[in-house]
Amino acid sequence: MEQFTSLCDQYKQCSAQSRAATSNLVDVWNAQKKHIPNKVFAALLSVSLLLACGLLPGRAFAQSSTPAAGSGSGHAAGPASTLAAGPPPSSAGFFPLSELKRGMKGTAWTVFEGTVPEPMEVEILGLLRGARGPGRDLILARLHGEKPEYTGVVAGMSGSPVYVDGKLLGALSYRIGQFSKEPIAGITPIEQMLEVRDIQLRDEPEIPRLIADARPDAERPEMGRGPQPGDGQTFAAMDTPLLMSGFEPEAIRLWKERVAGTGLDVVSAGGSGSSAEGDTAGDSAPIVPGSAVSLQLVRGDLEIAATCTVTYVDPKQLLACGHPILQAGPVSLPMTSAEVVATLASPLNAFKIINTGRTIGAFTEDRDAAIRGQLGATARMIPVSMTVAGIGARVERKVEILDLPSLTPSAMLVSIYQTLLETNQSAANVTYHVTGEVRLKGQAAVPLESWGAPGETMAPQLAAALGVFDGFNRLYANAGRLEPIESVRLHVEAIPKDLRVELESVRLVSSSIVHAGDTVMVEATLRSWRQPARNVRLPFVIPARLEPGNVRLLVGSSVALDRTLEAAGATTKPASLTAASARLRGLHAADRLYLSLLLPESQASLEGRTLESLPPSMANTMESERSGQDVSLHGESVVVAADAPAGGVLSGVQILTLRVESGGGLK
Repeated sequence: MEQFTSLCDQYKQCSAQSRAATSNLVDVWNAQKKHIPNKVFAALLSVSLLLACGLLPGRAFAQSSTPAAGSGSGHAAGPASTLAAGPPPSSAGFFPLSELKRGMKGTAWTVFEGTVPEPMEVEILGLLRGARGPGRDLILARLHGEKPEYTGVVAGMSGSPVYVDGKLLGALSYRIGQFSKEPIAGITPIEQMLEVRDIQLRDEPEIPRLIADARPDAERPEMGRGPQPGDGQTFAAMDTPLLMSGFEPEAIRLWKERVAGTGLDVVSAGGSGSSAEGDTAGDSAPIVPGSAVSLQLVRGDLEIAATCTVTYVDPKQLLACGHPILQAGPVSLPMTSAEVVATLASPLNAFKIINTGRTIGAFTEDRDAAIRGQLGATARMIPVSMTVAGIGARVERKVEILDLPSLTPSAMLVSIYQTLLETNQSAANVTYHVTGEVRLKGQAAVPLESWGAPGETMAPQLAAALGVFDGFNRLYANAGRLEPIESVRLHVEAIPKDLRVELESVRLVSSSIVHAGDTVMVEATLRSWRQPARNVRLPFVIPARLEPGNVRLLVGSSVALDRTLEAAGATTKPASLTAASARLRGLHAADRLYLSLLLPESQASLEGRTLESLPPSMANTMESERSGQDVSLHGESVVVAADAPAGGVLSGVQILTLRVESGGGLK
């Protein structure tokens, strides 16, 4: 009792946490002093108080000192209720894979609720050689404890650190099948995860490896074979539950269609937190092994974030997941803390319900064995601002979207679609007109325009969003783009009308036989949705230079005209960024009717600009340049001769033929 009193006197002033621990330990002493030897109890009190004062690194010390049969140096852990409730170890070293034996017991840490990791017992079942690929082993383990046995292997648990003898062994990362009755999981060895840690940090000196004592595979002792991938069981990386905050079911379905098969199509419930760049409000819990962390694909007024668990932390960086998200290699994604609101048990899809928290850095690597985050780093995102006006209250949305070729276009499309969906005035008969611009570093802004009218094939919001997506992706996915996209601005006008217009017919008011210099009149019949048909007349002049012969007229929508121009300007080479920008600037308005002459003259496309009716000498010169530049030649020129308002989004096209004869014409 004197030893216990001395310990209490020594540490009771260190913190409020220590004083609370001292009070609790006195109660325990009074209840248990008849059953536990004084020396043993005093030793336990000493370690507990040191931990409470922060004078020792947290370790799972409540393990039996009696080795399990056949477990070598491994120790058998007691029941889950006796596992240490303190923080997981963070600096006790790494457990060599070469010393691992079947039957060893360890402790895994993960967050079931809140932000504080909880321990659960792990029983090592065996080592599966090459289960993740040649030379990429997987440790098979069974989880014990009230919570893991109830929830099973949970999406969001991947990355949960596993310790044997207080040393880090690896991360829970793989599951078997969908309806497993036991919480059996695969562990990615820490040796392989550290390869990701040791990829040189950007703008930082190389960090030396801290583990070098593992023996080659040939020297590792044999372990139980355990289930293998060919035994009828399916190994799969634990899902990373994807939070989509602020998205309606239609937008979520679109996201799932776009990213099917990537591992980011499993969407769970959750909410966003204080995740803006530099925002320090919200949770302040330290990031330790076992903490939940999120990587953000979209943030701001809308949020898309994937969550997994931290395996390893040092002053500069952390490792998480134990498997890739997309295996994209170098990435730049915001890294936030995360709060687990609840863990939902389900035999099909158990997952953690997440609130994202404060920004703590940026994820910089997405590799086979882990994802790596750099603490304090800033991720590069694409700012997108959107406004919706025209009916009801004006809606303004600002988001930042990841800059990653495999996901950015989909994230852009879904974010725009959601913004168009969320207004209360959305209805089946609303037409959307989107205008805006994309800004690239060092270049003039490139315009974007799109219409979304009601139709039988898709919702108008989706049609408008797809139009913007197409224009954006022409720039973003261009192989010649060397500079980042600086921003995207969009303005949406919601018009409470069905503005579909169909081209019903086209006819010549005058004779089909004309002469060079004649003025010709074409009449088009347009029918707006559920409105009487109306006629629109388009006068134009036959070019005086035309030789006798046939000339075709293309009368119809901007879609038909732009497709004809693009086909005439097609090259065997991918369009350069300059050409793609020029073509976007040259697109025609969808709410106008166009009449174009298809002339028997050479036409060229040079870096996206159309040069029509070329003299033979210039056409011959450009022919010699086709192999070295973004140049195309076409034997027919497309010349816009007249246009008129269509009164809505026009569809349809028709072609007329004129006969040009020699001799003077009528003016």
